[in-house]
Amino acid sequence: MKPRISLIPISLFICTLWVLLPAFPGGLCSNQQKAHDKWAIHDPNRPLPPVVIPGPSLPPVPPPSDAIVLFDGKNLFNWVDSKGEPARWKVEGDYMEVVPKTGNIQTKHGFGSCQLHIEWMAPIPAGGEGQDRGNSGVFLMGLYEVQVLDSFENKTYADGMAGAIYGQYPPLVNACRKPGEWQTYDIVFYAPKFDAEGKLLEPARMTVFHNGILIHHNAELTGPTAHKARPPYKAHAGKLPLMLQDHSHPVKFRNIWLRELE
Repeated sequence: MKPRISLIPISLFICTLWVLLPAFPGGLCSNQQKAHDKWAIHDPNRPLPPVVIPGPSLPPVPPPSDAIVLFDGKNLFNWVDSKGEPARWKVEGDYMEVVPKTGNIQTKHGFGSCQLHIEWMAPIPAGGEGQDRGNSGVFLMGLYEVQVLDSFENKTYADGMAGAIYGQYPPLVNACRKPGEWQTYDIVFYAPKFDAEGKLLEPARMTVFHNGILIHHNAELTGPTAHKARPPYKAHAGKLPLMLQDHSHPVKFRNIWLRELE
């Protein structure tokens, strides 16, 4: 008689990894930083990470009791555009969808260090290639981007693919599902710290899971993310809005919640 195998919920598995990973000697972060120094920003010759097929898409992950729910599928009450006006993205079913050319949207309130859960879907049928395919982004504090892109059988520069800390670190693996399937990001973000004179004391750090698979561990950001640039840190407020990008592609988002860590 074969032993019975007990399956643990992926959310519990992720939480366990967050606790245990810092004990790994050297950490995965150090390897990412070594590679970062070797390659120019958006270098097309930079090797792409290996493809890992994630498990099947699951129903939305319920928020924990202490979470701040930013989008529950009902309305965009918690969101505004860059001018502070009501967000103009579409809400349908249990998701919001980018309405091209209406602009980025951001939360009404600011956040610093946090655990963020967000689910997204690339458009189907897939169209375009490279950066012109299911492009959007999740910007912690409006400055530090985890790239959203349809990277399923779609080649682009490594530091701009799905899950990349844009322009700085490619994901450790490509865990992208097919377009039309829901994907998850679970992000642990620690905001940078500055002294009273604006000098950087501690850089921003990120640990990211894509579809339950670790793609960044305690990655140390060099500054805000940007296209074709790696700008240095500039002192900013301890809490700033979370931003989602309008890159002219009808990307969908659902089930967005976070837990403040500091």
